[in-house]
Amino acid sequence: MRRAEFAFVDIIPDPAIVVSSEGVCLATNRAASALLPSLRVGSALVLGLRAPDVLEGFRQVAEGGQPAKAYWSERVPIERLFEVHIAPIQAESARNVVLLLKDLTEAKKLERVRTDFIANASHELRTPLASMLGFIETLQGPARDDRQAREKFLRIMGEQGRRMARLIDDLLSLSRIEQNQYVRPNAPIDLGQIALQVCEALMPLANEMSVTLTCDVDGEVQVLGDRDELLRVAENLIDNALKYGTRPKDPKADQVRVSVARAGSRAMMTVKDFGAGIPQEHLPRLTERFYRVDVGQSRGKNGTGLGLAIVKHILVRHRGRLSVTSGENLGTTFVAELPIAGI
Repeated sequence: MRRAEFAFVDIIPDPAIVVSSEGVCLATNRAASALLPSLRVGSALVLGLRAPDVLEGFRQVAEGGQPAKAYWSERVPIERLFEVHIAPIQAESARNVVLLLKDLTEAKKLERVRTDFIANASHELRTPLASMLGFIETLQGPARDDRQAREKFLRIMGEQGRRMARLIDDLLSLSRIEQNQYVRPNAPIDLGQIALQVCEALMPLANEMSVTLTCDVDGEVQVLGDRDELLRVAENLIDNALKYGTRPKDPKADQVRVSVARAGSRAMMTVKDFGAGIPQEHLPRLTERFYRVDVGQSRGKNGTGLGLAIVKHILVRHRGRLSVTSGENLGTTFVAELPIAGI
C-alpha cells in the first residue's frame, strides 16, 4: 500500500516515480506504471528502468541532495525521448528522490519536421532560381545577340518561374490549411458533384494523354466541408492518377476510374489507376512533404511534392482520412474518406 506522503504523485500527469536513497521504488503514478510495466513498488529502480544516465543522475541526487536532469531514449517498440528531472524530497527522516519524466518525442519530431521542411523548401526553390540566374547571365553576355538562344532560354526561364510559383502556391495552401485545422467546416457539400466537376475539368488532359477517365457517382453524397478544399483533394488525386498512374500505350493501363459512394456513415471518394503501382516501401511516406517516389518523373511533370501532403491535411481538417493500396503492375487506389453530413 502506498504511504500517504507519496499520494502527490497521483495528481502529476507525466510519469512520476518516488525512490528511496537506497534505490528502492516507493511509489509510481499511473502514467509511470504504463510506461514502465516492469517497475514495481518495493523493487529496485534499476530493475524497471534501464537507463544509465538516469541512474547516474539519481545516484548524484541521492548522495548530494542537488537536483539534476538527464535524458533517456529508447528505440523499441517505438523511438521515444524523455527528459528526466530528478530532485530530492524529504519524507520523515529519510531523503527520498522523485523522478519526473517528460516526453519530448513529439516536440523533437516536430522540430525535425520543421527543419526538414525548411531545408527541402529552400532546395526546391534554389534549383529553379539558380537556373534562371544562369540564363539571365548568359543572355546578358554570350547570347546577347543570339535570337534563337534568347527564345529558348526565355521559354525555360518561364517554365522555371511557373514552377516556383506553383511551389509557393502549394506552400501557402498548406499554411492556410494548418492554421484552420481545428476549425471544422460546416457547409453541406455534395461530394459526388465535386468529383464530377473535377473530372470534367481534367477531361482535356485525359484526352491529350489518350487516357479514359470515368466518374461514377452513386446518387447524392452529402458531407460537411469547405468546397474549395474538397475540390483541391479531388483535383490532386485525379491529376496524380492521370500523370503518374497510367501508361497510354498499354491498353490495360490507359484508364482512371473515379467513384463516389456511401459506406455506412462514411462518404468514399475512390480514385483508381491501372499503372505500374507504387512499391510497398514508399506507401507509408507518400503524404510527407516533398516526398517523391520518382524525383525526376515528378519534376518532369511539374510536380511540387506537396500534393498528397495537402490532401492529407485537408482530410484531417474535415475529420476524414486518406488510404492507399497498390501492387506491382496492379495499379494504385486512393480512397478519401469523410463523415456523412448529419450522422
